[in-house]
Amino acid sequence: MKTVDRIFGWLLLLGGFGHGLGSLQAYGHKPELLLWAECTTLAGWLLAALNLLRVGRPADRTLAWVSFAGCLGWAIMAVAFGRLIENMLDFRALINLILALGLAGFSLRTAISRVPA
Repeated sequence: MKTVDRIFGWLLLLGGFGHGLGSLQAYGHKPELLLWAECTTLAGWLLAALNLLRVGRPADRTLAWVSFAGCLGWAIMAVAFGRLIENMLDFRALINLILALGLAGFSLRTAISRVPA
């Protein structure tokens, strides 16, 4: 399961690169929108990094809870995005929702595990 956990983290990181490039292309001439879009890219990278760090630190329950909270927030944002574009089956919304819920599940499992410190 650690491998799947890591894959989900890396996919979220790679998705951030796609988001960053897509945002640059879409909002390159609108600096205010580009700034906020790239902030979302940064948030995705940070959440991916938290999750990848958590995989390697199974005894760090605090990190797991922070990761869990971040993943739940990411899942809520994925649903909000799908609703905004009026297409919950849009690949961008759906893949982010799947990754966020998967990582939230792995984070919760780590947070409630009884691994000795």
